[in-house]
Amino acid sequence: MFDRDLWSEVFNSIKKNKMRTFLTGFSVAWGIFILILLLGSIKGLQNGFAKQFEDDASNTVYIWPNVTKKPYGGFDAGRRITLKNKDVEYIKGSFEGSFEYISSVFSRNLTVKYKKEFSNFPILAVYPDYQYIEKTTVEKGRFLENRDIEKKDKVVVLGKKVVDELFKDEDPIGKTVIMNGFPYKVIGEFSDGGNEREENKVYVPITTFQRIYGNTDVVNNIVLTYNPKFNFAEAINFSDVLEEVLKRRMIIHPEDQGAIYFNNSAEGFSNITEFTNMLTVISVAVGFLILVAGIVGIGNILVFIIKERTKEIGIRKALGARPSQVMRLVILESIFITTVSGVGGLLFGTGLLAIVSPLLDLPAFSKPSVDNTTVIIATVILIIAGVFAGLIPALRAANVKPIVALRAD
Repeated sequence: MFDRDLWSEVFNSIKKNKMRTFLTGFSVAWGIFILILLLGSIKGLQNGFAKQFEDDASNTVYIWPNVTKKPYGGFDAGRRITLKNKDVEYIKGSFEGSFEYISSVFSRNLTVKYKKEFSNFPILAVYPDYQYIEKTTVEKGRFLENRDIEKKDKVVVLGKKVVDELFKDEDPIGKTVIMNGFPYKVIGEFSDGGNEREENKVYVPITTFQRIYGNTDVVNNIVLTYNPKFNFAEAINFSDVLEEVLKRRMIIHPEDQGAIYFNNSAEGFSNITEFTNMLTVISVAVGFLILVAGIVGIGNILVFIIKERTKEIGIRKALGARPSQVMRLVILESIFITTVSGVGGLLFGTGLLAIVSPLLDLPAFSKPSVDNTTVIIATVILIIAGVFAGLIPALRAANVKPIVALRAD
């Protein structure tokens, strides 16, 4: 393999066919380069999709009440469905072990005032579990706790954007803000890495708001996370069963799709996964076809070279060269051209991705890249491809009969 004379002959053959070797090597390098860019782009799309859901748990189910579209159980169509605290307790008692976190939401848009600063923000009255559902990060102070719910305390957790607008450079913890004429003590400040819009919100104990606004037990919606150990089928089955049970509980027609809405994030993630997997398959297929074209080109070059060197091969065999030695000469040349050109395309593609990746951090396309496994697999494929590219020409060279070769022009 590392015979100096052997490699000298390989390089001499390549030197004699510079243009053909360059063009064929370029097609291999281009194929690998395109494949790396396609796979990197798909990774960028996957990162973009993940970024869109970064501020929420990936196993979330949202439940919104609406208006019935079909008459059922003695009720006319058009009945307004409402969710209440007891519905949350019912889910907790009926689906223990099937969910991870759960919270109802009671929301309002109110003016929040601190000293002379004031602005309108969305206020979400929730339970402590909501922190884990929305993946909020407490930067200062603390989030809501069960004691706040039980005592119906007037406390708030402010989003980072709210703090920046109302408090400027002042520490908000322990200060008092005014909402709808009522004073609330600031107990925490949170950030949200996935979406700055979430940082424009204010969280309060749901029991506090329900008491203030008519002493009601009605909620706007319910959000929960299913058991993270569920696979896709189990996650879908869970939300289907939950929907069926709630419809029966609220006397809604089983086929009424408008009375109560369910949004299971498992469906969205499944669609995204299927889409990116399809793109991956297409990209690999395109890159493979381009690579095959380059390999075929290398094979054609070697066949032509062997035809030109027929007399030389005949002399070698007449002097005692074994067929395996002739094959090795041809296959080494094929491997060298394929590997060098392919690795060149590989390095150029990964290098380009490394340069542009930090610059591409968009909502729908973020930090394209390829992992080390892909690079290793591509390198191995290149070497194997080099062997196959030179195999047929090598066999042809090995089968040249010395007497016929010596007669060749």
